[in-house]
Amino acid sequence: MHPQAPRRTTHAFGTPVNRLVYDRWGRFGRPVVLLHGVLYDRSMWWPVAAELGNSCSVLAVDLPGHGDSAPRGDYALSTLAADLAMLINGLDLHRAPVVVGHGESALLAEAFAADYATKAVLTVDEPPAEPSETVEQHLAAADLGRVPEPYRQFAVPRRDATLLRAYRCWFGKSPRRARKIAPAGFPHLSAPATFATDLRQLI
Repeated sequence: MHPQAPRRTTHAFGTPVNRLVYDRWGRFGRPVVLLHGVLYDRSMWWPVAAELGNSCSVLAVDLPGHGDSAPRGDYALSTLAADLAMLINGLDLHRAPVVVGHGESALLAEAFAADYATKAVLTVDEPPAEPSETVEQHLAAADLGRVPEPYRQFAVPRRDATLLRAYRCWFGKSPRRARKIAPAGFPHLSAPATFATDLRQLI
């Protein structure tokens, strides 16, 4: 009999002002924190999280203003990194996480690793040096056409120029550190099982 994949459960952390909503798979093992890019939400990580099985405790977090997480007045990298650290610490897993950042969240993953214990950082579709000026430019750079049809439901962007502008403060402020860079083109949705296998090597 094969073990069953862990079920996804949804949780909220923080106060109404800084609430972060996240999905969790697994109860034990090393934390793996999956961060989506600006204009997307945590559901883009569901296929990979389902593939990871019971080997870790997976968290897919909605950034502020995305999905079910509340918008806020302060989008600073250091503030959000501190919120993530408190969320992870509250799970009492006592192991440094692997942090995976897609798009602009590559900057958040690096900022988190600069200040908090981190096993590894993996970045996917790293952003350009300068932020996109418009939603159309942002989506053109994303190349969503590379995502296979069955997985496009997990990469539906919000066309919200206000949200895009709110995250411009991230650029030019994240320290660089040793990390692994995944191939470009939404590899976590192009081949979720392969991506999960590669991610296990970091756990």
